Amino acid sequence: MNGSCLEFKNLIRDAITRIRFAPQSNNLLISSWDSSLRLHNVDCSQLRLKASSESALLDCCFQEESVAFSAGSDGSITRYDLLSGISNKIGNHDDIATCVEYSTETRQVITAGFDKKINSLGHVWSKTPSVGSSVDIYDLRNLDRSVESNESCMDVPIRCVSSIPYSKGYAVGLVDGLVKLELPYPSSLNKMGYMFRCHPKSRDGRNHMVPVNDIAFNPNNSGAFVTGDNVGNVSAWGAKSRRRLFELPRCSNSIASLAFNHEGQILAVASSHIYQEATEIGKPPQIFVHTLDESYS
Repeated sequence: MNGSCLEFKNLIRDAITRIRFAPQSNNLLISSWDSSLRLHNVDCSQLRLKASSESALLDCCFQEESVAFSAGSDGSITRYDLLSGISNKIGNHDDIATCVEYSTETRQVITAGFDKKINSLGHVWSKTPSVGSSVDIYDLRNLDRSVESNESCMDVPIRCVSSIPYSKGYAVGLVDGLVKLELPYPSSLNKMGYMFRCHPKSRDGRNHMVPVNDIAFNPNNSGAFVTGDNVGNVSAWGAKSRRRLFELPRCSNSIASLAFNHEGQILAVASSHIYQEATEIGKPPQIFVHTLDESYS
């Protein structure tokens, strides 16, 4: 496995919040607290675009190769034409906008924020906060109410949720170092769920209570996924085998975001202090790119 650090002529001056690979290329989208959205080509290590914003950017995603979206700390949702560099606001939350996703199936931009609202352009609905933590699943064709709610993790705060690209399952990363997977059985309406701790117990028998910041699934290897935690560890796992596949060298910063390219052969790792630690000043953010072995990818 080969790994390298992306070189930036102008360093990213504040925390990285999200990295995303383009749908059909190795262009990497980067959002940051430094109020900039960057498009960086991994193959030639070249900056394609840098778009400035009026607010810190907490998330980003692609619609297609030449169109992207961002979520801002001022509540704004912004659309970018990555060829011309032109951007325009398309929506707004009443508080910080924390998440943005695009559904290719329904052609919807889905956003969420600290105002406890989940928005789709043309439709807004509020979610009454649960006691503790829960995962709610919605059918995007009918957003009036969730089709499923899972509160089995309600005693432990959730740090991240990731859908599984090849099934109707999902994974949840918790602040105590646990990961929970919900996987549907083949040819069955039932689900197979289990939890595991990302790191073994220390010599004194205590568990490592390290938040899991991000989870990414390999799009071309069903059952393979990676986790990144708050002390710089990145591990690859087999969902079916329930075993650790490999571990990358530990990063000096927290793992802020993880992303596979569309072929599942390249893994990008954003090493940065995260927005939960925004008041801390640490080492400059970095993005590492790893080319995976054929046996894994």
